[in-house]
Amino acid sequence: MKPVLGRWFCLVGLVLLGATLRAESNGLGCEHLVATGNPDYPPYLWRPEPNSPVLVGANQLLLDEISRRLGIPIDVVYTGSWSRAQEEVRAGRVDLIAGAFLTRQRLEYMDYLYPAFFTTRSLVWTRQDQPLAYQKWEDLANWQGITLINNSFGQEFDRYANDHLTLDSVASLDQAMRMLAQGRVDYLLYEEFPAEAYAKRLGLGDQLRSLEPPISQELLYLTLSHRSPCNNGELRGRLSQILTDMLVDGSAQHALAQGLSDWQRSQSQAD
Repeated sequence: MKPVLGRWFCLVGLVLLGATLRAESNGLGCEHLVATGNPDYPPYLWRPEPNSPVLVGANQLLLDEISRRLGIPIDVVYTGSWSRAQEEVRAGRVDLIAGAFLTRQRLEYMDYLYPAFFTTRSLVWTRQDQPLAYQKWEDLANWQGITLINNSFGQEFDRYANDHLTLDSVASLDQAMRMLAQGRVDYLLYEEFPAEAYAKRLGLGDQLRSLEPPISQELLYLTLSHRSPCNNGELRGRLSQILTDMLVDGSAQHALAQGLSDWQRSQSQAD
């Protein structure tokens, strides 16, 4: 029995040593990364099937290319709602968020990798028959709004909304849009492309409309959990170099265009 156990421990030791040597050989101290994000976020991220364990979209395509250039695999997985995805990264069970706005609260548990890879516009969405005239934030003060739990629209707007607006939060964009269409709330706050995509998916495109100007225009970042065992200066520096290169050579823009095309194709196939 003892020789068997000895050989088993020896084998485990060799496996662990091999993993360590591979991690050291790439100079990053890491051989595998796991990312997650907002699953209600087409064309940036979405679940291809209701029970899918992965996320697809422009941000996933971006990370696929980062993985290729980095030389280590990056899995983009579904971990639950947007709020749950943030908690998984906060706890260090997932390494990366594939697309997050910059807020002071999020800086407490993850590093933002520069530069940002996309810019998004967040809009006010309401019903076609809703007499909501919007030109500035103050115009929302006497109406009932909704958005997603732990969603952010930039530090300045978040602070204003907390002090002056009546804004409820739910777990999913699907639920928020249905509440808006049913007249249970007056407006929805969400990003332009994802909200437009979901309205069409739910058959609500003719019932809802967006209002200009945007409440905010925010940068979308790749972030790395403070508790990730892979979080070190070498990895952060390499990721930032790759992001910079991808913006310069057009790879990031190509990922967004491909994500839009893939989402539209998935919806036409569903129809």
